[in-house]
Amino acid sequence: MAYSEASCLCGAVKITAENVNPNFTVCHCQSCRGWGGAPFFAVKCGTQVTFEGNDKIKMYPSSSWASRGFCTECGTHLFYKFKETGEYNMPVGLFPDLEGLEMEMQYFSDMRPSYYCFSNQTKEMTTAEIMAYFADKV
Repeated sequence: MAYSEASCLCGAVKITAENVNPNFTVCHCQSCRGWGGAPFFAVKCGTQVTFEGNDKIKMYPSSSWASRGFCTECGTHLFYKFKETGEYNMPVGLFPDLEGLEMEMQYFSDMRPSYYCFSNQTKEMTTAEIMAYFADKV
């Protein structure tokens, strides 16, 4: 785990994450692909995340188990936050100084479109596996 700082494109929101996990995940669901135009590459940041510029953060409840946050000034995607635990998954690209990054997991692997693939060998979870996991949490 690593301490890291980040900001949105315009600098209106500054982020400090105490525990960034360099083993990042990739989500192929339609919601993530629609949100960013591509799969969501995310680092797990836990709950020890602080923000400056909270008045510039808009949250959208994107599922029954999580909300997405973005900067209202420049539109930068800031986080995917789990409602039950308060844990943040944040775009890996927000943190320019992270070292030792490694793809660990691919979510909604059965929803991955045919126009891209990764050569990395990772763990994968299908839609059915994810829905079963979150059924107990909502």
